[in-house]
Amino acid sequence: MRNRIPVYDIQNFSAYKNDGILVSRFGFYAKQHQHLHSAHRHSFYHFVFFTQGTGKQQIDFRTFDVKPNLIYFMVPGQVHSWDFQSEPDGYLINFSATYFSSLLLKQDYLDKFSFFSGKPEEQVLVLDRDACKKLISIFEEMLGEGSTDKPINDDLVRVQLLRLLIEVARVSSSSNMQDNNPYNHTILRNFQQLVEQNYTNFRLPKQYAALLYITPNHLNALCNDFLGVSAGKLIRDRVILEAKRLLINLDLRVAEIAEKLNFEDQSYFVKFFKKYEGVTPDKFRKHYITTPYGTE
Repeated sequence: MRNRIPVYDIQNFSAYKNDGILVSRFGFYAKQHQHLHSAHRHSFYHFVFFTQGTGKQQIDFRTFDVKPNLIYFMVPGQVHSWDFQSEPDGYLINFSATYFSSLLLKQDYLDKFSFFSGKPEEQVLVLDRDACKKLISIFEEMLGEGSTDKPINDDLVRVQLLRLLIEVARVSSSSNMQDNNPYNHTILRNFQQLVEQNYTNFRLPKQYAALLYITPNHLNALCNDFLGVSAGKLIRDRVILEAKRLLINLDLRVAEIAEKLNFEDQSYFVKFFKKYEGVTPDKFRKHYITTPYGTE
């Protein structure tokens, strides 16, 4: 039975010559870190490109197939697990949230990539043959840089990593680093960041619209046009996600979770959760701990 979900920091893993990044062949990594196959969280950015293997993986309670030519991305704080049916291999990169701070003046640069949005449906991509060849070449260059006896050139590795991310963004139909209307794109990004920072306190679109100096109708229109959901649903989904993350920690009572999420009382939290998930918090918790993947 899972008592709590572990959180791993970049320092928990062998460094790639220097702190802040780990580049590895995935087959070796998966064998060395069997504990990571169970549900866990990272405090760093993480992505894997599979060249072989089959099975399932779960990102924030959404289940995806594992297969060759698939790449997935994760941001700090997300819940993740693997369940392989055949031996996997490929490439893995972990890097800290501050890894690019000495190179990029624009600290929110990574936010431009849709696969770092924190939304599982945007984080799992299947690449075509040409894109796979390009990525394998870059991964091998990075591994080669790490294995040489010469001192590692940190900025060269950072540039290689940025090149890899840009190549994925180019070939991904869901990745678009430049919107036709930069103003709307900026408002939407700012809204998503505000939700991440304030979802326990602000539950109404009009509260966020006021912070953004726009009308609630404008905010809803942007969310519907670009994300296909209302602003209210985006806020609720973030609250529900955090509730799920807390519920799989069996050390917390439902009443404590309700308090952490700033609900008036346990009863209101239970009604809220059941309304949007179709089950009570207790039933969700029991289902998760008695099945390999809990919920999809």
